[in-house]
Amino acid sequence: MSSHDHESNRNPNPNEPLRALPDENQRRQFLSAALVGAAGGAALNAWGATTSASAVEPAGSLITPTRQALHPPGAPAADSGYSPAIMAQGQRLLFISGQGPEDIHADMEVQIRQTFDRIGILLQAAGATFANVVIVRSYWVYMLRDIAIFRKVRKDYLVEPYPASTAVGTPELAIPGLELEIEVVAVL
Repeated sequence: MSSHDHESNRNPNPNEPLRALPDENQRRQFLSAALVGAAGGAALNAWGATTSASAVEPAGSLITPTRQALHPPGAPAADSGYSPAIMAQGQRLLFISGQGPEDIHADMEVQIRQTFDRIGILLQAAGATFANVVIVRSYWVYMLRDIAIFRKVRKDYLVEPYPASTAVGTPELAIPGLELEIEVVAVL
């Protein structure tokens, strides 16, 4: 590119936006896709999806969310109860922060159930269910000890196609004594 070409691309008035920038809807769609990617999800159909500036839309204007499990050769699931990938489509995303149990002194199965119950309350508050969940991230202080229990219990809450899932072992969590934390992303 010559220096003349470079100069011709400059904005003559730095106080005005460039005319070549995407329109407001394109910027929203791009930012939505970026947020989904940053959250560990898949940015699907980002440029073709419709978005809205309003936080709440009439129920009749929303598209029905869909989820499809992907099980391609060469990328198997290490266990049942989750999918290697989920292709999801909807209009809104719900990000549920890490949740823990009500009683950190209960046995681990009870703690996991209490945590999923709390997630269920938050899903319900948004008008969703576990069928809307597209990814589960779990954090464990004693992952090797507790993961088998988690794999059993999650099937009582999650529905097919199972969401994508990641489990992470960590030396400690934010609340002293907490041994597990679960966060989810749902598409509505």
